[in-house]
Amino acid sequence: MDLKQIDQFAQTIIVEAGKRIRDAFSYNLVIETKSNANDLVTNIDRETELFFIEKIKSFDPTHQILGEEGMGEKVESLDGIVWIIDPIDGTMNFVKQHRHFMISIGIFIDGIGKLGYIYDVMREDLFNAVAGEGAWYNASPLRKLQPVKIEESVIGINAHWVAPNRHIHHEKVIDLVRKVRGTRSYGSAAMEIAFVVSGKLDAYVSMRLSPWDIAGGTIIAQEVGAITSNLHGANVDLLHQDAFIIANPSIHQELLEKYIVPYDL
Repeated sequence: MDLKQIDQFAQTIIVEAGKRIRDAFSYNLVIETKSNANDLVTNIDRETELFFIEKIKSFDPTHQILGEEGMGEKVESLDGIVWIIDPIDGTMNFVKQHRHFMISIGIFIDGIGKLGYIYDVMREDLFNAVAGEGAWYNASPLRKLQPVKIEESVIGINAHWVAPNRHIHHEKVIDLVRKVRGTRSYGSAAMEIAFVVSGKLDAYVSMRLSPWDIAGGTIIAQEVGAITSNLHGANVDLLHQDAFIIANPSIHQELLEKYIVPYDL
């Protein structure tokens, strides 16, 4: 197993997939809903996932693929080499805005994240990392995150969580909004993770993400010193949905203890 060869192959097919998606805007999208009216999927999501599956299986048929649209195998463990793929993260943005969506891929070997990628399709920007070797933005090294104070932070969080909800104490989120320098919500988990690892955001929080939303980003995060966890501070689950936070290490624990507090704590 040549990790460098896998990395070069992954970058090649990500760029090719991005071009295919951009070209797809020249013909009609077929839009469907999944779990609810705001959970969208398009023919391009499915076609892109199939593209990745066909390319990866041609490269090495022993590699397993866990994808958002369920067109790969039923992956129940991270044994062996597993690709976790979101062909279009931010489908609502893709449909409505034709921008602000990402390809997100994490490659794991026996449960350990080795290669991570987040690709901004319309800007042709690539964030990527090789475990233990660093992270890059369009081939320029990403630096380790520098300490930041809560009151100087910009946090990625959906405005929904300042209203009463069944997941977290919304009054504490209101305190956070008043405390920090600013909040943002971009509609793509992978985009917000990319902004944290590159220092454009200082944290990002979501109550419900799937493995394909975060797999690539968690690997990049490790290389710049960002901390990823669920809201209990435990490691993220890369086989099931869970709440998720990624943050600058100087504010991660403070966010969990004071501001992003689940009802079961």
